[in-house]
Amino acid sequence: MDHYSRAIHGAQSTQKARADYVHYGNGEIMNVPLTPIRCLYRAMDLFARKVGIVSGTRTFTYGQFGERALKLASALARGGVAKGDRVALLSFNNHQLLESYYGVPLAGGIVMPLNVRLSIQELAPILNHSEAGVLMFENDFIPIVEQLKKACGSIERYITLDEKVGAAGMTYEELLDEGSPDYIDYMDVDENSVAELFYTSGSTGAPKGVMLTHRTLYLHAMSVATLVGDPKDLIDLHTIPLFHANGWGRPQSSTMLGSKQVMVRRFEPAGVFRLIEEHRATEMSLVPTMANALLNAPDRAQFDLSSLRRVMVGGAAASPELVARLEEAFRCEIISGYGLTETCPVLTTARAKGAIDESGDRERHRRRAMAGWAVPGVEVRVVDVNMQTVPRDSKTIGEVVARGDHLMAGYFKDPAATAMTIENHWIHTGDMAVWDEEGYIQIVDRKKEIIISGGENISSIEVEKAIGAHPAVYECAVVAAPDETWGEVPAAAVVLKPGMGLTAGELTEFLSATLGRFKLPKIIEFYEDHLPKTGTGKIRKLVIKEKFWAGKEKRVQG
Repeated sequence: MDHYSRAIHGAQSTQKARADYVHYGNGEIMNVPLTPIRCLYRAMDLFARKVGIVSGTRTFTYGQFGERALKLASALARGGVAKGDRVALLSFNNHQLLESYYGVPLAGGIVMPLNVRLSIQELAPILNHSEAGVLMFENDFIPIVEQLKKACGSIERYITLDEKVGAAGMTYEELLDEGSPDYIDYMDVDENSVAELFYTSGSTGAPKGVMLTHRTLYLHAMSVATLVGDPKDLIDLHTIPLFHANGWGRPQSSTMLGSKQVMVRRFEPAGVFRLIEEHRATEMSLVPTMANALLNAPDRAQFDLSSLRRVMVGGAAASPELVARLEEAFRCEIISGYGLTETCPVLTTARAKGAIDESGDRERHRRRAMAGWAVPGVEVRVVDVNMQTVPRDSKTIGEVVARGDHLMAGYFKDPAATAMTIENHWIHTGDMAVWDEEGYIQIVDRKKEIIISGGENISSIEVEKAIGAHPAVYECAVVAAPDETWGEVPAAAVVLKPGMGLTAGELTEFLSATLGRFKLPKIIEFYEDHLPKTGTGKIRKLVIKEKFWAGKEKRVQG
């Protein structure tokens, strides 16, 4: 019996067992659970013979991929994973991690990918807070796993995704051998139960566990799928780690559409270029730091990147200059997007809108660098402190709030933080923005990162974009530093491109052409090679800010 026949048989069995499954004519309503499992089953039914997943030297059709997910599910269930149990993964991008996105929920568990850049001191509290019972890991992390075994009492099973060495009790392939590829009916899934648990980056405080339900994930996949023009030959390059919001926001819609998904195990410019050329990748997602690395890679011209049709930029605000440079380098559509882990993640994208004339380069780059307008399934507003919508004048600053189909169920074991974030069904993002009459949103800063200098509000993002426009600047961050006269003043941390020179005075003179005097950084520090970042590639502005306030570093006065 093939998968489709098993699905029909399973549905028929469920119809007999459940009176609430529809029999037309008797007044009952068909209610098929909304779950990402349906994305997998659709791919297995319609694209079984199509190559779906490429991971290193391994290639799987969607039929093969789906059977592996089913075997994982049954093996986990037989091994004691029950409904609601957390299964953690410490892994770079690979097919096993992607299989877990379906296999763990199929077993009734909650999949929990971990940030691979966290230290033992950061990972242990997350695992203890989540009370994960299973940890699957790549052997690269054996030194950390050995320490986790001592620090995390809830973990009962350690499974390596590679060969059995050190901390592993068994290998992933041995686990799959214990499972069965038999169809698992999803009709008994509670669509409001949690399927995935992601801990926030902690860039502005302690990490919190974001609970995403089956319903939330399925409706997000449907929403993202509507943004794809022609999916039949789409080849999706997973450049962003799947523990990152911009990473796991794509696989379910790509699976639903039957797209070929190429895993980038670890981001490295030459490796990304090789995969684009080899697989003729059509789409990829980047955070600005990744985009910057690709643009400045010396060997980019050696590769054929002509297959690219679209590059999505998210995770942090982009600048029109960045969009222009990406457009020139890759000769394809560049679109910014915006969202949070708490919103599953995509809220808005800066895709073209019929009412907007983007025929001129300058206007197109400006528009495409914005957060954009709401995707289907969500409402987005910019509001004041009284939850009143601010004028759509591109000037009045307010907080971005959202409600809709694919928002989190709350923070795991933290009702107080949940109540502070969700108010009357609206989620407070903590991001400050302006918007216009077409609903285009432009993020100006995080609520906690607005610099208040002498009573004036200064957007750190605006100053960062101005600094980033200098041809010698590789990356930068602007934060508030203490000042006896003004209370706070802008302070900039800057990394220069290799071989480039720039003084604080020269940078200040450059900025004077575009920024008001009160917005100019009063402190400029040059870092040797890179700024501190989270595992998701975001600059850790809190770390930089704390150093300024502590006064521990030597400063270069501008």
